[in-house]
Amino acid sequence: MKVSRILWLLCKKSGVRTQTVCTGVSTNQQHKQLSSTSAVYRYSTTSSISHCTALIYRKHGDPAQVVQSESMNLPNVGAKCVLVKILAAPINPSDINMIQGTYAILPDLPAVGGNEGVAQVLEVGSQVKALKPGDWVIPRDAGLGTWRTAAVLAEEDVISLPNDIPLLSAATLGVNPCTALRMLTDFEDLKPGDTVIQNAANSAVGQAVIQIAAAKGIQTINVVRDRPDFTTLIDRLKAMGASHVIKEETLRRPELKELFKSCPRPKLALNGVGGKSATELLRHVQVGGSIVTYGGMAKQPITVPVSALIFKNIKVQGFWVTQWKRNHSQDEGALRSMLDELCSLICQGKLTAPACSEVGLQDFGTALDKAMQPFTSAKQVLVM
Repeated sequence: MKVSRILWLLCKKSGVRTQTVCTGVSTNQQHKQLSSTSAVYRYSTTSSISHCTALIYRKHGDPAQVVQSESMNLPNVGAKCVLVKILAAPINPSDINMIQGTYAILPDLPAVGGNEGVAQVLEVGSQVKALKPGDWVIPRDAGLGTWRTAAVLAEEDVISLPNDIPLLSAATLGVNPCTALRMLTDFEDLKPGDTVIQNAANSAVGQAVIQIAAAKGIQTINVVRDRPDFTTLIDRLKAMGASHVIKEETLRRPELKELFKSCPRPKLALNGVGGKSATELLRHVQVGGSIVTYGGMAKQPITVPVSALIFKNIKVQGFWVTQWKRNHSQDEGALRSMLDELCSLICQGKLTAPACSEVGLQDFGTALDKAMQPFTSAKQVLVM
């Protein structure tokens, strides 16, 4: 397929043009260099970057088999578009699922991988109003394709962030911390001293839940799978603010009752696993509380005991941050307010990025392989 044809198809999905370029500069060096060279043109019709490198897949399947690195020409910067340099982009489970063809939304093929990341604005079109060279931006919605070194994007498809927060925090802000904050805010009226219980507590969402809850004075009971380094994991999660860390098996043991002598039963349960784990979480939710499912790593259905519905009036709900963003796409203040709150926590040192491994774009194959391994302790982040 000719490059021009690929470019047209990539732009067709979102109505904007996108593409890439690679550097061998480290993340911190790159940030400093770009910050000091913002003397790029404010208005531009001809891009100063003529090509880019993108991780593209033309069919669904095993990411190791279908994702390829390709060089592409960049289009000119339109009046309402911006030229951005992608700084860093994580590999999330949803990215893998999109490539496999199993996610709820799938872009037209061929497509560039990646739904999250942070970029720096290099040039802006003549009708761009809210952005300027040097600004950091993240995608407003999924499907933009962030595994690339540069892109020309519509102004309306990105939103700005402060460029003085840590790079990895910015790169991983748009999905998991947003999910954590919304679930802690939108389903139960949680007060300081209340309790939340969650499985997948070591996931990126789980780590964000721990930190945001701690900042609000909310206790957390954090359930993780047993592993060789369990003691080390306990220490790491408690250092983030976790109140209690327990193994999956403990959910089914009588000693859990002892824990509830020191904290109230949870008003809210957060489920990222499904299957038996979700059912066990649900058993410990207080009368009238909620269990919210945002993931299904076990790939097993949730069984809800009839007694939980009849006698405890437990509310069983789901959450998908992509849908939340789309529901609020006409409410500029909603997304802005959420990001501002999260950035404030970051600036206060109360919210940090999950453990990350920075990987050069040229080593994407290794990063994809590690991202798909069980008990992954670090999120793979592609740095350009």
